[in-house]
Amino acid sequence: MSKDRSPEEQAVWLSEQPSHRLAFEDLDFLARDELRPARLELELLKTEMLQQEQGVSSTIVVFGSARVPSPEAADEFLRRAREQAEADPESELAQINLRRAQRRVELVRYYEEARHFARIVSERTQKDGSLECVITTGGGPGIMEAANRGAHDAGAKSIGYNIEIPHEQTPNPYIYPELCFNFHYFAIRKMHFLLRAKALVIFPGGFGTMDELFDALTLIQTEKMPRMPVVLFSPEYWHRVMNLDVMVEEGTVSPQDLDLLTYVNTAEEAWKVILDFYPDLRT
Repeated sequence: MSKDRSPEEQAVWLSEQPSHRLAFEDLDFLARDELRPARLELELLKTEMLQQEQGVSSTIVVFGSARVPSPEAADEFLRRAREQAEADPESELAQINLRRAQRRVELVRYYEEARHFARIVSERTQKDGSLECVITTGGGPGIMEAANRGAHDAGAKSIGYNIEIPHEQTPNPYIYPELCFNFHYFAIRKMHFLLRAKALVIFPGGFGTMDELFDALTLIQTEKMPRMPVVLFSPEYWHRVMNLDVMVEEGTVSPQDLDLLTYVNTAEEAWKVILDFYPDLRT
């Protein structure tokens, strides 16, 4: 005991020490490397329990690029790029930005189709309070925002699984508040994407989208999860970025593995693929 404190003061001082904190209130302790298994379990359980409380029975997961702009954002970007190019027509950078802006306008069709698809699904499935085929996304901008927005257009609930990364952390505004989650671990997030999934609809995307796609395909191929529709939007895009026929030719996948994928161009086509797989959803 310190000579500078009375017994009462020493008792108060001891109660303020990190070792005296309750374990579940000690954030420094919970953040230690040794506690990673506990954090993994908490991240799994919190999302699972809250979805159970909301009555979520199944989901349709929409993956795709965070960089696909909304119509409003694309129009604004193009307007600014045109003003810059007109103000400085000799600027090579201004011309590059103008071409990028024009390309972003072309990408808007993916946003619109994702939004339309999510609205179709939500209007057809969320009836009488049932939370069947709830639209689920990564919770960020781009295609994710579009899908959550489509469900919101229909007055339906949708789920967002945000992830803590340096960029794209903020939830888009269209997620149902009680179903807006945040993850530290990609592995637990990907597990939740698939736990209740009845179908996956994948729009053009980058590394993250490819990771999510091939993770699901591996689990289906190895029968770790039931077969379900895996729908790729825009065959033109997907055939350019991945040549699966080469894998078949090289013998690294079987020809029938390609049957796990279905390619579509419109929201209506994607919904028909799902209905053909689940006839009960027609009622």
